[in-house]
Amino acid sequence: MDATIHLAQQPEADELLGRSPLAALVGMLLDQQVPMEWAFSGPYTVAQRMGGDDLDCAEIAAYDPEAFAELLKEKPAVHRYPGSMAKRIQQLCQYLVDEYDGDASAVWRDVTSGAELLARLKALPGFGEQKAKIFLALLGKQYGVQPKGWRESAGAYGEKGSYRSAADITGPESLAKVREHKQEMKRAAKAAATAKKA
Repeated sequence: MDATIHLAQQPEADELLGRSPLAALVGMLLDQQVPMEWAFSGPYTVAQRMGGDDLDCAEIAAYDPEAFAELLKEKPAVHRYPGSMAKRIQQLCQYLVDEYDGDASAVWRDVTSGAELLARLKALPGFGEQKAKIFLALLGKQYGVQPKGWRESAGAYGEKGSYRSAADITGPESLAKVREHKQEMKRAAKAAATAKKA
């Protein structure tokens, strides 16, 4: 895996995301309730605090849970909820060890269809329907993982030229457009909720 990624908006963190399938999965896992750049720079911060420049599934899965939570809590914290995210990262790594021999790229390496890949992503701990679709779109748009029907399986996130999610961020300009889209969606949801009450 060797892609040019701009999700963390930080060169070293983006370089890790571009070459490490596990870092990409962990970044996606962290991408909730915090700004995207904060989430996607998380894998690099974790790797640094573990004393390396890469992440290892088996090492993370076997790490003492309390000590791992402390790694994420260190200032600056890896996430707004470092304790619960530490647990989720370890669950994800344990699943990858059990199901894919600790090789994160095996999740998508031999899939033959977008539907199969979506099913595999949804089976990952911490990946619901929406997160799985966004990651599927990210794999297709930026990592060149494009099994038959991947755009359809990713739903709206797979659309060409859209600015809906992390899958569409290729630099500061597209990040601003994605933010705009998310704010628009929030405003629409708020308006709909207000109309419902009226």
